[in-house]
Amino acid sequence: MTDFPLAPWLAIIGIGEDGLAGLPEASRAALDAAEAVFGGARHLALASIEETRARPWPVPFALDTLLALRGAPTAALVSGDPFWHGAGSSIAKRLAPGEWRAYPAPSAFSLAAARLGWPLETTACLGLHAAPFTRLGPHIARGARIICTLRDGAAAGELAAWLVARGLGTTELTILEALGGSRERVRQSSAEGFALTDVAAPVAAAIDLARAPRGTGLSRAPGLPDASFASDGQITRSPVRALTLAALAPRPGEHLWDIGAGSGSISVEWLLAAPGTSASAVEPRADRAGNIRANAAAFGLDTRLRLIEGRAPEALDGLTTPDAVFIGGGGSAALFDRLWEIVAPGTRIVANAVTLETEALLTTLADRHRGTLLRIELSHAEPLGRMRGWQPMRPVVQWSVTR
Repeated sequence: MTDFPLAPWLAIIGIGEDGLAGLPEASRAALDAAEAVFGGARHLALASIEETRARPWPVPFALDTLLALRGAPTAALVSGDPFWHGAGSSIAKRLAPGEWRAYPAPSAFSLAAARLGWPLETTACLGLHAAPFTRLGPHIARGARIICTLRDGAAAGELAAWLVARGLGTTELTILEALGGSRERVRQSSAEGFALTDVAAPVAAAIDLARAPRGTGLSRAPGLPDASFASDGQITRSPVRALTLAALAPRPGEHLWDIGAGSGSISVEWLLAAPGTSASAVEPRADRAGNIRANAAAFGLDTRLRLIEGRAPEALDGLTTPDAVFIGGGGSAALFDRLWEIVAPGTRIVANAVTLETEALLTTLADRHRGTLLRIELSHAEPLGRMRGWQPMRPVVQWSVTR
């Protein structure tokens, strides 16, 4: 058991647009006790920090100057709740838990939900002040409600145009400016009728998709249409992908190795399947690596997928420890031997074979390590003269095993 010290040297203080007036007594006391106060120019001004104590964050943002004061009474001003899409996590991960104490204020998300009467526990909250709108993708669905922070006032109009371009012009947008302060303003518009040109930062947008068309958004069942992905044809086909994801069995917070990733479709669907999942996609061909990048960005998953351009097993060194491994192409005895050496007991391994040689290898591995062998034979209907007939897909043999 570790006891935290009673007097941490760093106070991480959340502040809103109401400045000092909105700070509770404990936050004011921590701020007054600090010999140096770090923050953005707006936060330092809101707190009326005198020049002798003010330490503006460097651009680009870095913590070296703050860490250089380790041990001296110091404060860091951040927006709202430091650990709800705030800077608190970036600061805390560089320190031991006992070195800091946080003093949260209401976040922009809390204030927006309070103005709208939306239950925050069922509302998706995203920080898009430094991220593309594609990050909205996994959250878009008929009836969904989303609150997001935006880069600046102009981004509100850009968001409306992004929604219209995706057939979501009926979406109701609420633009919330300078929440909690004297400049607060809340206005509503449909995405297609958006005409606000004087939006001021800091700004958040509330997105209400109650009137979105039926079928809006991504299905959470595995096996998205093949056409959803950029591909050169090297892709695990939709029905086989669904069976593969079922065998991989993604759970919240787990990490996948996708070896011979091709288009990255397995990684994408793994990331969509459960919150907090992540993936390392290993692909030796540069053109296919480009498709993986494009697909990760298109689905708004680029921060959760790491692309490694290289060939396994050499490219596996130093990767995040996996909970599951998928081998979609180019499996060799050397690769499987290496996997058996480096992955932890309990790791799920799934491999698909389309060639006789790889099928024979999987059969040998199943004899050695047990697990389950599944032969997948599917057909789809295609025109045959004036009628239709069954066109067989190439059979796939799937081996799944727990290390």
